[in-house]
Amino acid sequence: MSANRKRPPALKQKPKEEVNRKALLWIVSAFIVVVLAVSLLLIFG
Repeated sequence: MSANRKRPPALKQKPKEEVNRKALLWIVSAFIVVVLAVSLLLIFG
């Protein structure tokens, strides 16, 4: 008789923290760029 072996999960779950951190970084940096651009246009415009 063969012992039941545990199969590894078919889809390995990636840690969600990494994706969220990258997305958050992109959103924050884009927001900062927009705020800087608007403020520069208001000052020099």
